[in-house]
Amino acid sequence: MIRLLKHNEINKRRWDNCINKSFNGNVYALSWYLDIVHPNWNALIENDYERVMPLTNSKKFGLSYMFQPFFVQQLGVFSTSQLSQDDVDNFIKAIPQQYILTQYRLNSYNKVDYDSDIIAKHRNVELDLIYDYQYLYNNYNNNTKRNLVKAEAAGLSINNNINPEIIINLFRNNRGKDVKHWKDKEYNRLLELINTAISQECCFTIGINDLDNNTIAGAVFMHSHDRIIFLFSGSDEAHKDKHALTMLLDNVIREFSETQYTLDFEGSDNDGLARFYKGFGGAEVFYPEVKYNNLKGILKFIYKLMRK
Repeated sequence: MIRLLKHNEINKRRWDNCINKSFNGNVYALSWYLDIVHPNWNALIENDYERVMPLTNSKKFGLSYMFQPFFVQQLGVFSTSQLSQDDVDNFIKAIPQQYILTQYRLNSYNKVDYDSDIIAKHRNVELDLIYDYQYLYNNYNNNTKRNLVKAEAAGLSINNNINPEIIINLFRNNRGKDVKHWKDKEYNRLLELINTAISQECCFTIGINDLDNNTIAGAVFMHSHDRIIFLFSGSDEAHKDKHALTMLLDNVIREFSETQYTLDFEGSDNDGLARFYKGFGGAEVFYPEVKYNNLKGILKFIYKLMRK
């Protein structure tokens, strides 16, 4: 039986035990992670926490809706036992009816009917790191190999465990200028998330320094459930020709080669980014989104206000 629990009714210890034992568990679904990215999340629970599904619901202008939180790529149904398409469908049907607007991403292990009117498909890129570095390097495309040579020729160096604020500021002062919907609230939440993850020993940061020892790029990685997730990065566009992020990702691949980890590039639906990630030998993996809009008339206008 699937039941709806409000946030204060969720047993966080049992919840995390389920996520950690799930064959498809991920860091996004751990209770402390959800508490930061979407406080007061609710949940659907089957039996005694055998299968669970976090609900990232909110309310605005009196309307209940559900959106994917920032810094979370995949949620959905997590299970400690075999999970069929019917099981996933049962959870989707159990999403409360009052959520008249839903955009919620499941995980790649959740089987769905992609022909359904309420299901959309998203692309991720992943790289299995079980092979030795030379094998992995041989699978880089020619452009990635050329850019790696340029990075090495520029005299760039690795700077491990840099302050995450440096990475966030690199993003804000460069590509972040075009991301108008990210305000202080989102950046502060990201910093809290990174610092908490570091304290949970499931996060590391890497920077790239130039010859003058200035940090020109940096990235944040989550590592959990045999996955290394490329969560966030920032780089100085003035040094774009040095290909610092290429060197950074190559270093992670080299460092974690011949391990059980999968490098999760966390995207992307953007063709340019996907091409960049696939240049390291990554393969496309797809995951679904539950997406429907039951708003009508004046409510559609209110929806536009909600998105501002």
